Amino acid sequence: MGVLTVVRASDRRLTQRMAAWRSPVVRRVLSVAEACAEGTKLWCSAAVVMAATGGRRGRRAAGAGVAAMGLAQLVGNGVGKRLADRPRPPKEWIPHDRVEDRPASPSFPSGHTAAATAFCCAVLPAWPTAGLLCAVPAALVAVERVHSGAHYPSDVAGGAVVGLAGAWLVRHAVRG
Repeated sequence: MGVLTVVRASDRRLTQRMAAWRSPVVRRVLSVAEACAEGTKLWCSAAVVMAATGGRRGRRAAGAGVAAMGLAQLVGNGVGKRLADRPRPPKEWIPHDRVEDRPASPSFPSGHTAAATAFCCAVLPAWPTAGLLCAVPAALVAVERVHSGAHYPSDVAGGAVVGLAGAWLVRHAVRG
């Protein structure tokens, strides 16, 4: 069995399992996380708070986070989605109405996850506590993207890789 066959089978199984979660608490928490992260509002707000309250360390962390997030968005949404052109998970796999609210753009990679991962991973070296605090909503956003039917798990993993690369590039560009 080839790697792509295994990934496709795992994507289907995990997407259907996660989309079937019925807990109203889980659904509400994931919905709030996604709404906050939409359009990078959450990460931009976090950057403003860090810059305003964290002194030099906060400004450095905020700047690195925003730069990495911008780079990840450019690479993920501007390049990755055009190259992959992967369709979203089939609506039949998603047993709730949130599937009607998903984007029409290609599925791979997850731009939400790329932005969240890039921001958190760029903030972490400059201000570890802030980076770890940001990781909680970032993880919720990643889970929500699969639960809502907007992405396959491999889209989220791809977005995380794009985000990690963006954070790494920003960190090394600043140091170098």
